Amino acid sequence: MSGHDVNGASFTDLERAAMHQALDAALGGPRGANPLVGAVILDPSGRVLSVGHHRGAGTAHAEADALATAREHGIDVAGGTILVTLEPCNHQGRTGPCAQAIIAAGLARVIYAIDDPHDPAAGGAATLRAAGIQVDSGLEAEQARTLNARWLAAVDGRRPFVTLHIAQTLDARIAAEDGTSQWISSPESLRDNHAIRQRIDAILVGTGTVEIDDPRLTARTPDGELAEHQPLRAVMGVRPIPEGAAIVGDDGRAIHLATREPAEALAELFDRGVRHVMVEGGSRIIGAFLSAGLVDELVVYQAPTLLGSGKNSVAGLGIHTLAEAQSWDWDHSDGGAVRHLGRDLRLHLQPATPQY
Repeated sequence: MSGHDVNGASFTDLERAAMHQALDAALGGPRGANPLVGAVILDPSGRVLSVGHHRGAGTAHAEADALATAREHGIDVAGGTILVTLEPCNHQGRTGPCAQAIIAAGLARVIYAIDDPHDPAAGGAATLRAAGIQVDSGLEAEQARTLNARWLAAVDGRRPFVTLHIAQTLDARIAAEDGTSQWISSPESLRDNHAIRQRIDAILVGTGTVEIDDPRLTARTPDGELAEHQPLRAVMGVRPIPEGAAIVGDDGRAIHLATREPAEALAELFDRGVRHVMVEGGSRIIGAFLSAGLVDELVVYQAPTLLGSGKNSVAGLGIHTLAEAQSWDWDHSDGGAVRHLGRDLRLHLQPATPQY
């Protein structure tokens, strides 16, 4: 049996099943500056030879990962078909262009779900066709767009992908009545947070957080040492960064975004080359980004603790009735929607009605 997708190409049931497998594999990667991408290689009879996915910035892309797995197992993929959830890239970044890797492997056909809207990476399909490879697109395009809806929105909006981090008690407090907040989260949650810091481009807090908590906002390894990659440290608000604040450091990687508007802050970060930012608070900054609809991914570390009073984790959403409530979906990428980290739960969510 076969069917036709959005671009009129004909696909077999085996190819359709393989694209679903690629979409599932893509969920193994982290969200952020790069899209979630999965790939499956079939032999000419439609048998699965290899599966791959992208594991984040600087790692092999899905196509290269699938090809590497095949090589490791001594599998010859020449004459086969590779199915990819996104158009193979055509540029040299931290990894090589996937279009050239596909050509070198001798694959006969490429089927991808949606075009790559990112200008530096686009054009892989044309390169492949010029090399004599059959290229078809549109298979399960709607599912592929849904998979990366918020990444597509960020690319279209020329802004960074936004991860919002909240560490809170069961009653949604991020600090006690006297202002103490270290440490609500478990050591395991803190290590997870520092792992995210090592793969983002920037971390953002408000001036109030700097004045009250005086955070360093560095990325550290599990043994407490400074990680090789350090994100840009951004402070958002009209008040200046206090003199002598720990966030300033001595590496020149702290900046002041003199605005209360999330869109303006993101525009300035984008102009500085930031493609993935994690917002860490305080509650007014968290509320401002949520109200503006500019949160693409929500990571909540939920501690089994009650305070009864203190600072709420989210402020100023302007919601007055249940009908106006924001709705979020569980995000099953990058380790799952709900995970135990020590005594905490790590909740991973994305907007329920994404725009792209």
